[in-house]
Amino acid sequence: MKIKEIVKSLEQLAPPVYQESYDNSGLLTGSGNEEVKGILVTLDCVEDIVDEAINTGCNLIVAHHPLIFGGLKRLNGKNYVERTVIKAIKNDIAIYAIHTNLDNMNNGVSAKICSLLGLENLKILAPKKDTLFKLTSYVPIEATQKVLEALGNAGAGQIGNYSNCSYQTKGIGSFLGNSNTNPSVGQANQLEEVEENKIEVQFPIHLKGSVLNALHSSHPYEEVAYHITKLENVNTTVGSGMYGTYTEGIPADIFLSKLKDTFKVGAIRHTKVVNKTIKKVAVCGGAGSFLLGNAKGVKADVFITGDFKYHEFFDAEDQIMIADIGHYESEQFTSELLIDYIKEQFDEIKVIKTSNNTNPVHYFY
Repeated sequence: MKIKEIVKSLEQLAPPVYQESYDNSGLLTGSGNEEVKGILVTLDCVEDIVDEAINTGCNLIVAHHPLIFGGLKRLNGKNYVERTVIKAIKNDIAIYAIHTNLDNMNNGVSAKICSLLGLENLKILAPKKDTLFKLTSYVPIEATQKVLEALGNAGAGQIGNYSNCSYQTKGIGSFLGNSNTNPSVGQANQLEEVEENKIEVQFPIHLKGSVLNALHSSHPYEEVAYHITKLENVNTTVGSGMYGTYTEGIPADIFLSKLKDTFKVGAIRHTKVVNKTIKKVAVCGGAGSFLLGNAKGVKADVFITGDFKYHEFFDAEDQIMIADIGHYESEQFTSELLIDYIKEQFDEIKVIKTSNNTNPVHYFY
């Protein structure tokens, strides 16, 4: 098993196209052509993690947070980033980061938080725009179902819980092939008219390549006419944060106690309790203060995340309770999410969760 096969699988879980513009997910060190000896999974990659990989016989580290955010102009070992990169390269350790692209998945970091809290009816808190496209093509009537089936198998036509969604319009297509053509209908140098269906299907951006391959491989024409249009619709399956509900409301004090115990925090920074019963909960792993307006918009009783600044707490404005449980604390179970996924895909590979707590924040109780 080569590292690039692990990378390919992880990028099916969280396609890189969905990472934020400031992010740097992907294979940061190492070659994809190396054989995998073992995988060490961690939230952060620091020097101790590379040492642990060496000691446990793992040559691939899968981390949530990218070690390298900006460009490295030199490698002199003057800070932990440079030292970690140098140590990884010297010891043939590959480092792969799967960050905001995993955050933006509906089965990613925030979904893991919701699962731990027992929330139901989960939805994306801030669905992404500019990620949905429409494919339009023209197919002979007798070949229409074959083409639509191929497009559906490639993932096109998925709208919410409905699959194989498409629209067809009958019409007449005409074409004139020159002497270099070998048309499947008619003859070269002769104008042809064919009854065709204009077909339209929606697809998310990460499936563009596979959808076009399916179109070309299933379409009977030598030259396939099609065009792709960007849609303004939001993608309800991709985006930041999530929210869910409890069938039965939970008293606020009991909910806060449950939150504290589940995420193993000594204290929760929170604004005053607005609703005595917690029924709708919004969450975002990591630093999620930018989603406070979205949490208010869905009328959540509480918004759980990390890294709220002092003045940002005032923005709750008695409309919602903010519960800051810490950046590391909110994302700590991401490692379990990744381990479960990798083991399901590659049961023959050694996968280890780090024994190091990489939280740089310490608390005195």
